[in-house]
Amino acid sequence: MTDQPMMKRYGMAALFAIITCIVINSSCHTPTKEEKGKALADKYCSSCHLPVSPALLDKETWTKHVLPAMAPKLGIKVWSVDQYYPPMSGDKPGVISINEWTELVAYYQQFAPEKLTPVKPPVPLQHDWSIFSLKSPEITDTNIVSATTMVSFHPADGGLLTSDGLSSKLVRWDKNLHIINSWMLPSPAVNVLYTADSTGKQQAILTEIGNMRAVDAPAGIISRLNLDDPKSRQSDLMPFLKRPVQTLEADFDKDGLMDLLVCAFGHNQGGLYWLKQLPDHSYKQESIWEVPGAIHAETGDFNHDGYTDIMVLFAAGNEGIWLFENDKKGGFKSSNLLRFPPLNGSTSFQLADFNGDGKPDILYTCGDNADYSMILKPYHGLYVYLNEGDNNYRQAWFYPVNGCTKAVAADFNQDGKLDIAAIAFFADFQHNPGEKFIFFEGGNKPLTFTPHSPPVEKEGRWICMDVKDYDHDGDLDIVLGNYARGFLILDDYKPNWKEYQPFIVLQNNTKH
Repeated sequence: MTDQPMMKRYGMAALFAIITCIVINSSCHTPTKEEKGKALADKYCSSCHLPVSPALLDKETWTKHVLPAMAPKLGIKVWSVDQYYPPMSGDKPGVISINEWTELVAYYQQFAPEKLTPVKPPVPLQHDWSIFSLKSPEITDTNIVSATTMVSFHPADGGLLTSDGLSSKLVRWDKNLHIINSWMLPSPAVNVLYTADSTGKQQAILTEIGNMRAVDAPAGIISRLNLDDPKSRQSDLMPFLKRPVQTLEADFDKDGLMDLLVCAFGHNQGGLYWLKQLPDHSYKQESIWEVPGAIHAETGDFNHDGYTDIMVLFAAGNEGIWLFENDKKGGFKSSNLLRFPPLNGSTSFQLADFNGDGKPDILYTCGDNADYSMILKPYHGLYVYLNEGDNNYRQAWFYPVNGCTKAVAADFNQDGKLDIAAIAFFADFQHNPGEKFIFFEGGNKPLTFTPHSPPVEKEGRWICMDVKDYDHDGDLDIVLGNYARGFLILDDYKPNWKEYQPFIVLQNNTKH
């Protein structure tokens, strides 16, 4: 009887010894170089954005461009990945030690591929006109260089509104693509919101970016212009914004006055702003989120509580889509819906129901390549994320398009199925110029498409697009804006498109 407690004691001791040995052996595991590098990337990179796998870029791009650009953000003063300098007075304090930085650099040098492998599209491009035909404006001076920053079908008369990034000129065209009038702006317009005053005169709320290049100068303006008066001058609604790119209209506080929502992309600074309209019809700027990268927003009552909410794509560093729910008290509560690696270069999104379940899904594009990693990337293109409820979205479709810039989902051919029109400003001009514009014809099953590439690759290089029934025949037409020169990422490549042509119209012939 006295031996049983002793046996239990020795049994427990033996079990404790076994557990101790397991713990000791586990703690003695020496991390590999890959594990140590990944741990450092997770630790230091995740403070600004999603950690990035070495596989997303080639060795040369990592070591000659991206890592030297990222070093100062971690407090490392660096001329190259092989020469390090400690921070000087006024620099950002060191976040990472030299030893850890060296290990981090070695991680990307060792595990990045020599070259990225292109992705083969699931369905090859069909090089045909599909349902479209080409209409071009008559241009008499072919020596000019077009830098179109905005194209917009006018909703009232079927004409067009365009803006140029070199001249900062705003031009109004009639439905026959002849110039009606033009105005000189302080900076290029990149977005227009059409409204009307109390007398019914057409007004344009213009988003003027200030500077097309990545700077933090507060030169952007939200302004109003009377489009029916050729001598009208713009009135500023909100000046001194950092590279605003979009303005929307909504009554966020339900006071009967239409407010404005502004996406100010900025560079290192920027934000999402609510311009609250006051009783005297001036605007008070209130910050919703003071971070750079706001590039596109959609408004709607997403939580069905009777108040207008906001969904926004941010595209600088910490890329992703956030939902801002109206708290009914003059503020918003944010939640993240999707996050993307910073190398995606997010460019646009749209809400559309792709599977017919009554819930809005997300059509997302990425392909901005005017940064530190100016190479073609196989993960650039179009994505569809299906809405699974409770703010959960699942990737269900991807089509690779180098440098994809914008996509619009709509039933273009009137067959009851969603199609997609897409442009790519940073397309593979040398090997696949047809991807500059692709029309994805919807198939019989959800998320099946036949991609068509009309032969318009030599007409221009498309940076902006608008979709409306401009000729009022019952089907949707497309206008593409030509930013003909600059921002090229291919060495020794000579453009072969028309540099003088500001835009083209792809006229939809479905109803003809």
